[in-house]
Amino acid sequence: MRSTHDLDTTDDDDVIDVTRVTARDRRRLTAVAAGVTAALALGGLSTVSAHGADSADSARSESTRPDTTRSEAAHITAETTPIGFGAGTTGGGNATATTVTSLDAFKAAVTGDKAKVVKVSGLISLTGQVDIGSNTTVLGVGSGSGFTGGGLRLKESTNVIVRNLAISKPRKPSDGITVQKSTKVWIDHNTFSADRDHDKDYYDGLLDINHGSDDITVSWNKFADHFKGSLVGHSDNNASEDTGHLKVTYHHNWFTNVYSRIPSLRFGTAHFYDNYVQGAETGVHSRMGAQTLVENNVFRDTEVAVTTSRDSDVDGYAVLRGNDLGGAATEISRTGSFTTPPYAYTAEPASTVVATVTAQAGTGKL
Repeated sequence: MRSTHDLDTTDDDDVIDVTRVTARDRRRLTAVAAGVTAALALGGLSTVSAHGADSADSARSESTRPDTTRSEAAHITAETTPIGFGAGTTGGGNATATTVTSLDAFKAAVTGDKAKVVKVSGLISLTGQVDIGSNTTVLGVGSGSGFTGGGLRLKESTNVIVRNLAISKPRKPSDGITVQKSTKVWIDHNTFSADRDHDKDYYDGLLDINHGSDDITVSWNKFADHFKGSLVGHSDNNASEDTGHLKVTYHHNWFTNVYSRIPSLRFGTAHFYDNYVQGAETGVHSRMGAQTLVENNVFRDTEVAVTTSRDSDVDGYAVLRGNDLGGAATEISRTGSFTTPPYAYTAEPASTVVATVTAQAGTGKL
């Protein structure tokens, strides 16, 4: 099924005018039967490994599971190493840190493949993107350090960590972060933001992952006030490069007032768990044969939580379990086979996700 309702077309050529979305369009959205979505409500923390099984189902309904207080989620803390497909990423390791306060100093510090840790102090304006070399850790100082007007690019890099940066208003054609032909990446505890005051093409994506990139974890980030959140796989025509790659884990991220691409995934494999999606038109979008496991997430004020059947000629696949849909529809045309990620992880129940994520996602929490 093809639709002109969604913004998730291609990275470079979005042509949908969001002003054309009507109430009638929304009324046409329908939920697929529970047996197809295979949603399981988890009653407590479930530890899952490549060789383990999911915990028993909870009797509580997804749509009625309440939000919790922050104190109930206090036992969930940020990781010191990545969990998920990006596990094993070390960045600059124990290299002596260099602190920079200007764009020129930052560009010089992140160049090359030697192990390095670069701390950014203050908010730096830039146009375009700065390329980050391999074996690099980039850390923001405090809660407000980072970049505005443009962003970072990882191109043909490996073993890169980006943490605690405030990245705002990346003017097109620059994304907040672009990961291109790169492997072993951890993007953690950053705050990505723009505004919804301009048309959808005024800014580009907040976080885009493409051109056969692999083994990536996106965790504990806040994405706010934007049209195009996170695109994985830039084009329907890039199967030869992307098939078998684009393996990404998203966990404990907060998407608030982001219109779509939460994420939009082509060809790859995504594990989307313990995220909080608030105020979206469309959330997870699996297309072009992508396999997506959507687990223990919370959706609020969202039209369609998960879709596999929009905008591309080939549908994607999805498996849903343990989510609190909050009344959002789902459009699952094909149930996936990706049910057991090849790594150990702990998925907290949806009932504690809102408290945990809103308390701990974004900058200033490390």
